[in-house]
Amino acid sequence: MGATLKDATAIVGIGQTAFAKRLPESERTLACRAIVAALDDAGIAPSEVDAFASYTMEETDEVEIAKSIGAGDVTHFSKVGYGGGGSCATVAHLAAAIATGQANVGVAWRSRKRGSGPRPWTNTNTQLPTPAQWTRPFGLLRPADEIAMLARRYMHEYGATRDHFFNVALACRNRANQNPAAVTYDRPLTREMYMTARWISEPLCLFDNCLETDGALACVVVSAERARDCRRRPVYVHAAAQGLPAQHHGMVNYWTDDPLSGPAQAAARHLWKSADLGPQDVDVAQIYDAFTPLIPLTLEGYGFCGRGEGAAFTEGGALEIGGRLPLNTAGGGLSEAYLHGFNLITEGVRQLRGTSTAQVPDAATCLVTAGECVPTSALLLRS
Repeated sequence: MGATLKDATAIVGIGQTAFAKRLPESERTLACRAIVAALDDAGIAPSEVDAFASYTMEETDEVEIAKSIGAGDVTHFSKVGYGGGGSCATVAHLAAAIATGQANVGVAWRSRKRGSGPRPWTNTNTQLPTPAQWTRPFGLLRPADEIAMLARRYMHEYGATRDHFFNVALACRNRANQNPAAVTYDRPLTREMYMTARWISEPLCLFDNCLETDGALACVVVSAERARDCRRRPVYVHAAAQGLPAQHHGMVNYWTDDPLSGPAQAAARHLWKSADLGPQDVDVAQIYDAFTPLIPLTLEGYGFCGRGEGAAFTEGGALEIGGRLPLNTAGGGLSEAYLHGFNLITEGVRQLRGTSTAQVPDAATCLVTAGECVPTSALLLRS
């Protein structure tokens, strides 16, 4: 039998800065604050850190972070591509390194000043990557435009409506209204507000789109054996997966036979194959929500419902606390903060520690997903 990551490592520390539209600190300062907070949460000295993992889109790097926090010799470092698709993979890379003896204490992080900084697609100084050359000259300038096209296709094929997308937005906002750290903590959402909001890219309105946020988050990963001696209750990495399906074309996915069959399905097949659990065993989920239509697509991809049933799954309070699958219990990217999905990892840890501001009673398993419609990743966490 081959090697497995099953429960071999655990997340033992999480940290974050404040979230806001504008923060004065640099991305490096924010990153270091989140990392030091995560290490303190775990009761581990910065000098013990010997592994790092982050995103290719991260503007800070291992060298400056290691020097700034006072890390020791570093024996593993990696970066994961595709923006929001890389969040869970950063933890997976650390778990693999630690489980195979390449490192002992790993830190994953994301620091971003998207609220006060430039939008990535506005840079006209460099040549467009090949996929963008086939979309941006024809009006698909922003991720919102690309997802809007898929959302319209989903509505046409499966009968999804704006009310289904509102169900997603409302569930995330309701949880953010319980979370004092959320950017929208004091801003409730109503159906009238949603239905009359300005379009960003039809059929996506303002509330179908994630926030633009400054801030940073981090987590600490160690072996399961080491985790027993750490300050906090360990949260085990039961399974991890990445997914890049055949003939995938980022965001729009129009080179495949079925544009609505995305990376989540490729990741899910490996995730469930390597786990002792299935979708029916998940108590709470943290599902990547840069845009509301990604939720029903992801629900289908990970097997919580059949093809075309993701929109209907959201009905009847299914995504709320007490529903079929409570999700994004800190508010997610739509209503807590948008930092390429890393806050979904830290909230998954809080749920399994029992310390969430919107705690699911007796939660013992949590699925965390990265961005759908781009090469993606996922974690199955357990207490």
